[in-house]
Amino acid sequence: MADDAGLPALLCSEQFGSGEARGCRAAADGSLQWEVRGWRWWGLSRAFTVKPEGRDAGEVGAPGAASPPLSGLQAVFLPQGFPDSVSPDYLPYQLWDSVQAFASSLSGSLATHAVLLGIGVGNAKATVSAATATWLVKDSTGMLGLSSRPADFWLFADILNDVAMFLEIMAPVYPICFTMTVSTSNLAKCIVSVAGGATRAALTVHQARRNNMADVSAKDSSQETLVNLAGLLVSLLMLPLVSGFPGFSFGCFFFLTALHIYANYRAVRALVMETLNEGRLRLVLKHYLQRGEVLDPTTANRMEPLWTGFWPTPSLSLGVPLHRLVSSVFELQQLVEGHQEPYLLCWDQSRNQVQVVLNQKADPKTVLRAATHGLMLGALQGDGPLPAELEELRNHVQAGPKKETWVIVKETHQVLDMLFPKFLKGLQDAGWKTEKHQLEVDEWRATWLLSPEKKVL
Repeated sequence: MADDAGLPALLCSEQFGSGEARGCRAAADGSLQWEVRGWRWWGLSRAFTVKPEGRDAGEVGAPGAASPPLSGLQAVFLPQGFPDSVSPDYLPYQLWDSVQAFASSLSGSLATHAVLLGIGVGNAKATVSAATATWLVKDSTGMLGLSSRPADFWLFADILNDVAMFLEIMAPVYPICFTMTVSTSNLAKCIVSVAGGATRAALTVHQARRNNMADVSAKDSSQETLVNLAGLLVSLLMLPLVSGFPGFSFGCFFFLTALHIYANYRAVRALVMETLNEGRLRLVLKHYLQRGEVLDPTTANRMEPLWTGFWPTPSLSLGVPLHRLVSSVFELQQLVEGHQEPYLLCWDQSRNQVQVVLNQKADPKTVLRAATHGLMLGALQGDGPLPAELEELRNHVQAGPKKETWVIVKETHQVLDMLFPKFLKGLQDAGWKTEKHQLEVDEWRATWLLSPEKKVL
């Protein structure tokens, strides 16, 4: 029996994970002929046959003999089930990340060469004790480079790494400041290392789509090892060429630094994070309030500024302690009144600062609503079109302190009751993952007596 295309009918089919199913047909000699798919990244699509039991192995091909030639490399350098087991932005990000790592490896070789010259390697007048002391001071200074907020600066951290290597290149030029220069460089590199480890962990969570974080992380290490090996081989060829030619060495360093920064920029822009942090939520909410549309993750990621934390924005603090906001029963009553969700919100109009107390039962949806509420209050002090309900409130806010802040917060709750369900559905329809988020939330939680109109938590 044959199908419409004149081929034998499918006997069975199989698929791996969420990948494309492949069919199996009966060949003329009685063997099974499987379709080979799942290699669309390289345009491979063909079939292999499985010999019937007892037939000579030379008469028909075995599956292993006709398997894609890149399967071995895929097993070593790509996660199992690629590309369906990772996020769609995995391949472009990893390619650009490899380019920047290769450029950084070569720049690091030039910097290390300069540092070794600076501490006296190759200089008959230098002493071992002096070189050892210099190196110990450099390394001990690097121990101070700890950061409690590593994810705030991404591209900035890579540029800081380039600056650190530039300091090492320049260190031998000014021998009197050598120790201070290389110590400063090592301190900067330590900060970069902490930030890099934190952002890499966040990326692994984003890229792993089948509970395969360990596999994605392991394959990332394999790719990094390959890139470092390539960098080492090229460095062995490059260093003899630049040794003794400072001008050529500087030229190579600036070229590699430019390549490193560009590749980092392309790698960051290749990412499409589908969870909301404060920056992305601010962009998406602003667009929604002004145009009534929810930006999709790809568009929002492209619009998100790369340099966060350098310009003042309305302050939003989630999970603050209750004792920071109230000191009397009257203040607590004012804060609780009108809040029908498991969070309390305090808004300081003069500083445009929003602080949110979270209830013990607050879930990710509650945190997302609280953050939306806080950013919406910030929009009342800004420009641009707003929905009619918010436009009226903005006129009251900008006209002067005719209403107390807690009254305005209470009224925005009523607006948010109508607005947030539509906004949340729009987020989900646009492809955002609203069951989790990347908002910065402190661990303080509180309980309070419910007001008469409070919803049951």
